[in-house]
Amino acid sequence: MSQYEFIAPCHFGLESVLKQEIQDLGYEVVLVEDGKVTFRGDESAICRANIFLRTTERVLLKVAQFKAVTYDELFEATKAIPWENYLPKDAKFWVTKANSIKSALFSPSDIQSIMKKAMVERMKKQYHMDWFDETGGSFPLRVSLMKDIVTVGLDTSGESLHRRGYRKLTSKAPITETLAAALIMLTPWNADRHLVDPFCGSGTIPIEAAMIGAKIAPGMNRSFISEEWTHMIPKKAWYAAVEEANSMIIPDCKLSIQGYDADGEIIAAARQNAKLAGVDSMIHFQQRDVAALAHPNKYGFVITNPPYGERLEDKEALPALYKQIGETMKRLDTWSYYLITSYEDAQKYIGKQAAKNRKIYNGMMKTYFYQFPGPRPPKRTPEQP
Repeated sequence: MSQYEFIAPCHFGLESVLKQEIQDLGYEVVLVEDGKVTFRGDESAICRANIFLRTTERVLLKVAQFKAVTYDELFEATKAIPWENYLPKDAKFWVTKANSIKSALFSPSDIQSIMKKAMVERMKKQYHMDWFDETGGSFPLRVSLMKDIVTVGLDTSGESLHRRGYRKLTSKAPITETLAAALIMLTPWNADRHLVDPFCGSGTIPIEAAMIGAKIAPGMNRSFISEEWTHMIPKKAWYAAVEEANSMIIPDCKLSIQGYDADGEIIAAARQNAKLAGVDSMIHFQQRDVAALAHPNKYGFVITNPPYGERLEDKEALPALYKQIGETMKRLDTWSYYLITSYEDAQKYIGKQAAKNRKIYNGMMKTYFYQFPGPRPPKRTPEQP
């Protein structure tokens, strides 16, 4: 089997979580940079990474990296790439996205146009064709320029991996599935511990927790653009990855996960999303205000994405809201609290300093993942269930 390098992008600040995921799949991590992890694997890694990775936005097959400070250099270096090793003669190919940071070449449209022309020239020479109908499989390219270093990757995912396929209905400010999964994985929560999200919105954090607890792979119920790449990836590799994912699911998994929200319509949407994800039996959703947050058991987890106050009128309500969060902490004093917010005064109004504060970029928005771990539960004696 051939060996390739893959680039898996992620939210800035979550590289360590993604690195661990990749290593757990058995692949060698080559490089960890801001917002991405590069790893090595064979053709089957395309299937397994797309199906199993919870915290990456997509999986790129790295085809080249070179320096270019002029458009002539970009053209010639792109033309020198052995595209015939990746693209069949009927391939539909284009540069779907180009971004440039601190580089001499900075126009995305010019970069896209010139690279497409260079690819066509290479393909014409190799396939002895003057015209390409592009009626076959789709091969979108993503190109990044950083300090004049051009990195070229074929997008094996297509639609972003945060689109698991279950979230048909969303709340006003939903958290992405990949970010929700990463936040859960940053905590010590596991399937035998209670979990509550008092601001669950459309249910993303509870649903992702249920999928983690039941070992349901995030890519189980969707398709990927590279499934069309039959010249490179045998169909049996996809079947094997899906079979592997199916074998790992814990049927009839018993979990204690609750999702609350003050908006009844949003709770209805969350229930529908959980049903589409196949985890509705594992989560209890209820219309409830954070002020009413209570739980009969000790040593549980609150993992949540409370309102940030993006609008001015909403900001005025934040001090009282975060004071209320602080009050629930006092009531559930054996519980661990983990919350992501861009609200700079969160700790001030909660009335407590976080043990850890991790900076995470949610798109262009700087957020903080405040971590308030509670006491560890006492160890069970052998005779306890």
